Amino acid sequence: MISSPAQWTTDELTEDAATSASLFRAERLSVSDSWETHYKQARGKFELLFKKLSNLNPRSITDNKLAEAYGLGLGEALRYLAGPPISDDDLQVIADVDSIAPGVLKKDPEALRKVFQVIERVIDPHRFPWIEAGTAPSAQQREAALLASSVLLAAQRIATERRNEGKQNQETKVKNYLRGLGFTEVPTMMINTIVKGPQAMQFCAECQLGERKADVVVRLHDTRLMAIECKVSNSSTNSVKRLNNDAAVKAEYWITQFGRAQVVPAAVVAGVFKVLNLEQAQDRGLSLFWSHDLDKLGAFIEATR
Repeated sequence: MISSPAQWTTDELTEDAATSASLFRAERLSVSDSWETHYKQARGKFELLFKKLSNLNPRSITDNKLAEAYGLGLGEALRYLAGPPISDDDLQVIADVDSIAPGVLKKDPEALRKVFQVIERVIDPHRFPWIEAGTAPSAQQREAALLASSVLLAAQRIATERRNEGKQNQETKVKNYLRGLGFTEVPTMMINTIVKGPQAMQFCAECQLGERKADVVVRLHDTRLMAIECKVSNSSTNSVKRLNNDAAVKAEYWITQFGRAQVVPAAVVAGVFKVLNLEQAQDRGLSLFWSHDLDKLGAFIEATR
């Protein structure tokens, strides 16, 4: 008889969701060196940029100084002079240049000037009031601008780090758990039929299963493939995107493409999730497991022997 993952009740989902949210809050409130590190790095970049561009005195910013700034990797700091900061892609499109890579801009004065002209037009007047006046900043204005800009860049970097690390850490946790069960990781591969992919006691990461990518694919003991998505959510609103609009959509695709008897779509979730969203994803064929209780995943895998 083919073993199926448990369908959790509303009470069970509510209890696990509360535990997961509590762990998420504790993690966010824990003391970390990341903020201090990012702030110091950002501060260093802006101090160097101010030094190379004469405290952003408009009359002192020459093409040679701009080229030197880009050569020193200060393009990101330049983008963060804008209010709000402008992305690499937007800057390239608006400036209408082929590339904003530092090596390219250093050798192309015309493109360099076009890029900076865009930044000049959207520069933040609240952080840099002296630029519109065409004067050098006072010591107080300079310090305020350095502080605000450094905080702005550091906040963006730590937000990106949290998004990336949350998913990467969860994938690592799942893979290490599978190794603990005796499974071996094999190279990423394209899986277009159920017989392809990892074999007995194997799993692979970031595999293309049909036309959709799965974070982890495991060959169960009964030869089925288990496609696991690792989802971390920082809010109940975000959980809709992570779970219902992504993982559950993939589950429906894999079931249609390979059949319920051949594939087990699953998600290992962590963070903040609304119980209703969990129930909806489960009803669409997605089996749910929690990052804080991977033994339930292990119990299901063992049951497929």
